[in-house]
Amino acid sequence: MPDVIVGIDLGTTNSEVAVVENGQPRVLSEDGDPILPSVVGLADDGRLLVGRAARNQWVLAPDRTVKSVKRKMGQDVKVSLGDQQFAPQEISAMILRTLKARAERELGVPVSKAVITVPAYFNDSQRQATREAGELAGLEVVRILNEPTAAALTYNPDQSRAERILVYDLGGGTFDVSVVHTENGVVEVLASHGDTALGGDDFDELLLNHVADEFQEMYEVDLRASRTSRARLLSAVEDAKKRLSDHPFARIEEEFVAEKDGVPLHLNAEVERSDYEELIRPLLDRTMECLQRALDDAHLTAAQIDRVVLVGGATRTPLVGQLLEDRLGQPAHREVNPDLCVALGAAVQGAIVAGQNVGSVLVDITPHSIGIKCLEYTGAGGFRANEHKFAPIIKRNAPLPASRSEVFCTVSDSQPTVEIDVYQGEQQDVRRNHRVGRFMIEGLAKVAAGNQLVVQLDLTLDGVLKVSAREKSTGLTKQITVENALARYAVTERAAAQARLDRMWSDLEALAEAPPEPTADDAPPIGAASFGLAAPQLDAGPREGQRETVQARALLEKADRIRAKAAAEDQEELDRLTGKVRDALSDRRWNELEAACNDLSDVLFYLEDA
Repeated sequence: MPDVIVGIDLGTTNSEVAVVENGQPRVLSEDGDPILPSVVGLADDGRLLVGRAARNQWVLAPDRTVKSVKRKMGQDVKVSLGDQQFAPQEISAMILRTLKARAERELGVPVSKAVITVPAYFNDSQRQATREAGELAGLEVVRILNEPTAAALTYNPDQSRAERILVYDLGGGTFDVSVVHTENGVVEVLASHGDTALGGDDFDELLLNHVADEFQEMYEVDLRASRTSRARLLSAVEDAKKRLSDHPFARIEEEFVAEKDGVPLHLNAEVERSDYEELIRPLLDRTMECLQRALDDAHLTAAQIDRVVLVGGATRTPLVGQLLEDRLGQPAHREVNPDLCVALGAAVQGAIVAGQNVGSVLVDITPHSIGIKCLEYTGAGGFRANEHKFAPIIKRNAPLPASRSEVFCTVSDSQPTVEIDVYQGEQQDVRRNHRVGRFMIEGLAKVAAGNQLVVQLDLTLDGVLKVSAREKSTGLTKQITVENALARYAVTERAAAQARLDRMWSDLEALAEAPPEPTADDAPPIGAASFGLAAPQLDAGPREGQRETVQARALLEKADRIRAKAAAEDQEELDRLTGKVRDALSDRRWNELEAACNDLSDVLFYLEDA
């Protein structure tokens, strides 16, 4: 398959990779599962875990596991993975590299190019951090694509007539709504609005607090105080939230979730869908405000929308469809799996870039205004003292690629320099917007105040911003290209990150290729599937007992560490329980092994928190 360009949905909760074959997009699966959880972890021995294996570990070892890193993209922060610190784009690169490896195994050819999707409302730093993650993963990112735009491409609307589509995208960590116009194979985004800190994770948090408050009221114990018990509770409420999409009630049961005065406490709660929807209603109301803003920006009414499309796993909540139907007067479409349609659309865009004939042309937009900081001129009174005025040059919702320029003037006689300070956002005060870059233009002509400078912004389809300032009278020009998410993510730091990721990945691949070491218990070998190359299923699949084996060995290692610090009576109990685990593991009695692991896990939980 020459010049294959895959499409990747890099999600807050889950990620997928897709490709177009014979004119049709399909999501690539691993052992029949198209979804890779966006979770990264380190095993006890430092081996890398990506995907389902990392998510399985998270309840037992939240300190060595990272979830929802997408919410930190573009921020100058580090996240902890055990005793190591990583930039958000490094964690995302591990996820992307796993998807790249999946695509190469499925397609049988090297994969080096990708279209990666982002929320339409991501700012420049967030987009560039995503590009940085792709490069760290060994991918040439040929296009950063808005998620709602990708969804519109997936639905392949009737090309014989014009149609206006509203895409409502509510994922695990972000929300976007876009109004898209399609006609004769052209897909044009008319307007977008959203919130990069609103999604299913927030629903989980509300439900967690609701259950934890009730438990605390009953037992005077706060499950949020212990990191491990909080992780167990969060995992339980996530499952309950999913069940509430199809059922009016969901029961949450966790044994030995806490202890009080030496007595173990169990969680047994029932959540009613109506109570859950009441909890999340304020957040959904915020999405409706964004929806109205997008309609206003597109100069359309609800009656002028031809079709409503749902994207993202959180849209399965029945209240979402109900609110949309009440607001827009028509039921929402969910014919394509809302978890997969963004990846499918990214694959379509990849095929377009590769020159394949898939019958669609994309016209995208910029989700934020981009401009510079300036002084505000009042006319009669001269320049005001306000030094934080935002002057937009490329307006929000401008079609891409965009090239705009505006004229600005110096404020004093013989002014030698001007600082060009570039921002993104919609606020009149630049301090409330997002800075994307700045530079100085020096050596200006010694003339009276009012010397004109032309500031030009060029924004490409790939999200690369070029900023230039030219003195009109002399032609003196200075320019910058904004490509990196953070200036402090220097070349040397990136090189170190690349070397570290390559080393971790090489260790992982060596583990996958090495023959299993003989063990006394002769348990099934742990192969690459346990550590990210082919994440194991929650239920025992083609390799029976793999999940139980991974869990057992992790618990045995943990028990050995804790035993050295435990009291004599606790050591005896640990010896008894680890003996049961080893016996079941040796005999491959998977049901007994799972029960023995649960008993050992409960004891380790109390000893670890003691």
